[in-house]
Order: sequence, then C-alpha cells, then structure tokens
Amino acid sequence: GFHSPMERECLRILLRGEQPIIICPARSLQGMRLPKEYKTPLDQNRLLLLSPFFDSQRRATVHTSLSRNQFVAALADRVLVPFAAPSSKTFELCRDLVSCGKSLFTLTNEANANLISLGARPLDISSPIFSQLTAM
Repeated sequence: GFHSPMERECLRILLRGEQPIIICPARSLQGMRLPKEYKTPLDQNRLLLLSPFFDSQRRATVHTSLSRNQFVAALADRVLVPFAAPSSKTFELCRDLVSCGKSLFTLTNEANANLISLGARPLDISSPIFSQLTAM
C-alpha cells in the first residue's frame, strides 16, 4: 500500500534501482495520478501497475486493501512479511498463505515468533539467503 513511512522509503529505494517492480493499488487504475518518481521506471519498462479492480473502484478501502493483498500473494512465488501482529489482518493473510502451501518468510526476530510458529521461514537479513531471496 505504501502508506507508512517505511513502505514509502522502501518504494523510493526500489524505484531508484534496476529491478522490475509491480505496484498494485487497492483501487482501479482509472484516473490514478502517477507520481513523477514513476516516470523513469515506466519509461525503462521495469514498472508495471496492476489492479484487479473495475474502473468504478476509485478509492482504496479496507476491503479493497485486503483483496489486493490476497491478489498479490496469489501471484507471488514467495512472500516476505517483515512483521504481522497477532490477530491482525496481515496475520490472517499469512495463515491463509501457509495453509495454501505458499512459501512465507519473515525476519528473524522474537517479535515474529507468531509467524514462525505458523510456518513462516525466518530470515536473517545479513544472511546470503536473504540476498538470494531478494534477487529472485
């Protein structure tokens, strides 16, 4: 969603890089204003905007955000969730992913014990495996 400061900073870093990026807003693409930071990656054909919503869905809602997250997770081979609070909607999504056999990863941290006990594979960000996962 790129709503939190951390998410916005991660996107800013990714947009400056060379890797492909897919952005899935929790609304339709119709009438969406594109930030100027999208221009270069779009011109380089490494940015794709994708939405599962009809043109009439012009605002993001809690429901469309949940649907978008499920859509993105369904498309992904691997899912990295840095943190999900117990009983949160993100935790419930993680539960669904594990039950469907998706590869779910989280950061090695005691705050993620709930995700690890659920079946998420812990990653240490200094590990070569983390570098390999993010390069795929």
